Amino acid sequence: MLGLLRTGLLKGCFLAGACLSLAACTVVELPYHITKGAVKTAAYVVEGSYELTAGTTKVVYRIGKFTFKAVKAPLEWPLTGSIETIDGLPPKEAIRQGRVKTAPYTVKGKTYYPLSIEEARTYRATGTASWYGYETSHRKYGHMTANGEAFDPEGLTAAHKYLPLPTHVKVTNLENGRFVILRVNDRGPFPSDRNPSSGERIIDVSARAARLLGFYDRGLAHVQVEAIQLRQG
Repeated sequence: MLGLLRTGLLKGCFLAGACLSLAACTVVELPYHITKGAVKTAAYVVEGSYELTAGTTKVVYRIGKFTFKAVKAPLEWPLTGSIETIDGLPPKEAIRQGRVKTAPYTVKGKTYYPLSIEEARTYRATGTASWYGYETSHRKYGHMTANGEAFDPEGLTAAHKYLPLPTHVKVTNLENGRFVILRVNDRGPFPSDRNPSSGERIIDVSARAARLLGFYDRGLAHVQVEAIQLRQG
């Protein structure tokens, strides 16, 4: 993880209903700003940090105007994607053991090797973004991301093939200048049977993020993705 804040206050949050209720959860205020002299190559250092500690089911925190909800999903929920193994284990067993952050994983027989935490600090890429989310809404029960969090198409989250889980990124739509900060907590996008070229996209953002970035209706956008390092302010 790119920044840690261990606090017992977060242990009072509990999973409720559909796992997205904010009742009784601690809100951790994290000021979002680039600190003077804090730019290191392509990685921005943002003041503020957090950690979803052992035994915690939910944490709510803010980076400037962006509010994030990290919710632990029940293990019986299905995954959002078609990951076959993580670190050589069945995906849910790897999630249960906490072996997902930078672990290699397989999809349709292909093994993907995520960046190390150190390598991810300077990550910057330009390419095509897509969005995903509502295809899971009509299905029974909720869905789990690749790191065991409850998937929410209205959250500020994203899927990436190679960044550690979780990582925070600044995504800028290069066609209109809009940007959002997103929490990468899932894997993708991958080639689909109907559209193999979809695997060339560099990030899948949530439906809400696509609306904020201004490409929800179009479905695709030319974006820049930059890793953001979190540091306690």
